[in-house]
Amino acid sequence: MKLPPLAITPAHAALLLNRCTPVDVFVPFAFCRTSLCLAAALGLLSGPASAQDAGTRTASATVTYVTQSGDSLYDIASRYLRDPRDWAALRSLNRVKASRRLQPGIELRLPVALLKKEPQSARIVATNGPAEHAYRENVFTPVSVGMTLGEGDRLRTGNNGFVTLELEDGSHLSLPQDSLIEIGTLRRTALTGAKDRVILLRRGEVDSEVTHATQPADRFQIRSPSVVAGVRGTRFRVNYDNDNRSTAVEVLDGAVGVDAALALGGNIAPPGQPLQASAQLIRAKFGNVTDASGRVGVPVELLASPELANPGKVQDGKDVAFDLLPDLLPSGGARAYRVQIARDADLLDLMRDQRVRVPHTTFSDVPDGTYFVRVSAIDENGLEGLPQIYAFERRRLGITTSARRLGSREFEFRWLADRAHVATRYRFVLASTPDLRNPIVDRTDLKNAEIVVSDLQPGLYYWTIVVEQFENGRFYQKSSAIRSFQLAR
Repeated sequence: MKLPPLAITPAHAALLLNRCTPVDVFVPFAFCRTSLCLAAALGLLSGPASAQDAGTRTASATVTYVTQSGDSLYDIASRYLRDPRDWAALRSLNRVKASRRLQPGIELRLPVALLKKEPQSARIVATNGPAEHAYRENVFTPVSVGMTLGEGDRLRTGNNGFVTLELEDGSHLSLPQDSLIEIGTLRRTALTGAKDRVILLRRGEVDSEVTHATQPADRFQIRSPSVVAGVRGTRFRVNYDNDNRSTAVEVLDGAVGVDAALALGGNIAPPGQPLQASAQLIRAKFGNVTDASGRVGVPVELLASPELANPGKVQDGKDVAFDLLPDLLPSGGARAYRVQIARDADLLDLMRDQRVRVPHTTFSDVPDGTYFVRVSAIDENGLEGLPQIYAFERRRLGITTSARRLGSREFEFRWLADRAHVATRYRFVLASTPDLRNPIVDRTDLKNAEIVVSDLQPGLYYWTIVVEQFENGRFYQKSSAIRSFQLAR
């Protein structure tokens, strides 16, 4: 009787590889178990064509190891393979007779599919506001800078909560407020160094800056309930809308492959699959939206970045305020704007985040210091456009003023400025018009915070105080609000 040919899929091959034993047992078709596992690992068994050709190529790949003095197949299998018993597979593949003692300098082929997957970690490098972590279903507890997380850890942020993770290869993941992720896979393949990183986005947004892949089998994916977004080195954002169950992907640099999530009929790309095999390849300065049905949207060009009015101004008011220039707002139907404040230019250390429908926003309770603000426009699809980043100085300088009448034609003016420890001088201006042109009194270099003006004629007057300070090699100036008073006859 003629027997049908053996057929094996990549999934079957992986299953067989995991069940291989080093015992040679004779079976029909002249295959031993070790030989069968080895053939599966090397992709030698024929089977039907599959959409997962990349997975098949990965399963058949080998990596070269050069033996060192004292090596044995048992030692090599123990160091580099997931199952030490697979030393027999190495013996068959490389046709090694002496398993216990190998000559130095021998080039051995090790199947990549059998290599160990070493756990990696992620370190918290910045956090502000409410941010917590939990291992799987355990209770959430606050995070702190320097804390390390691994597979199975969940991370969430609350209102005005922010946290940034750094992976071992220097990649960064930033969570803005009201977001939740889980670290699904965080591993490194022994000997090859290939990295496999899968982040599960449960709610909100994750902003990723991924270092460029160095190995063909490197994989970095963000998976939401509706999409799988894979990259090989880029800067991109993924935002999952829980209400609409849709996912927006915005690419700032490089390219991102986007597929529908597996639950919606999509394919999870195996390590090594090219981005071009994705349902949509989203390139830099483009984005797309995948809806709840799993329909992967076509690429849409992101809106250009808006510009700030007077970006170099010192933020010395009670609140930090930003205005976008009306004449320079991006065309294409911006429906909203996003303004974020961070302590660093890369916005890894976020501390404020607002979305507004008008080109103006304010932030309260911002301490003195040097900060960076990032502004972007949001289109009708909900896609956030390209950002623009500015540095600004926050140096609050408040001024309180008062005036009282001393006599029929005499007034006393007093004021108080913040930062009393800084050498300060004042200028007093009094005029009969609100634009303060043609002043009646213009006194400069006042040392004391008061002045008396006499011989005023009846009428309406306007006045202000200009505070001048010199600190840390820089000159600062601020005027009080223009106040007025009526002197009756």
